[in-house]
Amino acid sequence: MLILLPPSEGKASRGDGPVLDLDTLGFPELTSPREKVLDALVTLCHTHDARAVLGLSERQLDEIGRNRDLHDAPTLTAAELYTGVLYDNLGLATLAPDARRRADLRVVVFSGLWGALRLTDRVPPYRLSMARALPPMGGLAAFWRPFLTAALGPLPGLIVDMRSAPYAQAWPAGERAVAVRVLKESAGRRTVVSHMAKATRGVAARSLVEDPGEPGDPRELAEVLTGLGHRAELHPAPRPGKPWTLDIVIDS
Repeated sequence: MLILLPPSEGKASRGDGPVLDLDTLGFPELTSPREKVLDALVTLCHTHDARAVLGLSERQLDEIGRNRDLHDAPTLTAAELYTGVLYDNLGLATLAPDARRRADLRVVVFSGLWGALRLTDRVPPYRLSMARALPPMGGLAAFWRPFLTAALGPLPGLIVDMRSAPYAQAWPAGERAVAVRVLKESAGRRTVVSHMAKATRGVAARSLVEDPGEPGDPRELAEVLTGLGHRAELHPAPRPGKPWTLDIVIDS
């Protein structure tokens, strides 16, 4: 089983490990495109166009300098780097050793800069959303798609897809995937939620790495999550080649 996660906008501000070595990262098939995106980002951040291309506010301008120094910046693991709501609720630092080993094997974090990372991969803090168009390669989701398909497509097992839309576009995982949505129910009416969706996905991902079982298909996944206390409802794929959908319903 693979659990696909987006990165978080919130990140640790500084690493304390060795400088970046692309050859040590997981999914070595991505090394060449990683070099291209990294070099393009560093080049961009030496120009006046960086703020507009990266979509930064006035308060985020220090991110440009951070990107400019990526080749020589100290690193930290992806597990330590991402600090947003989803990762707070996943709580990697508080997992028991067996659960943490399962997380290291099962979780894949998507990234506009690195393509995809294992939790143990060491990278420096950076700023680059998959939703951006980076000169000269253009839209990052389209750029990464063939490389991620080649690297991740052959991996076996069920895919639990908890990514946000731009990251899901970078690799459509197909019919062996289950896309996880979060719905809020109030007075018999259901609505899609955003902030609480991140928290709920983090809790669900934690449940799946704490549980030693490994569901082999979407129905087993729904049964496992239900057994772990989630209100999970499964919907078949709308047509061949598309993912199933699993709704986790929360009360308002």
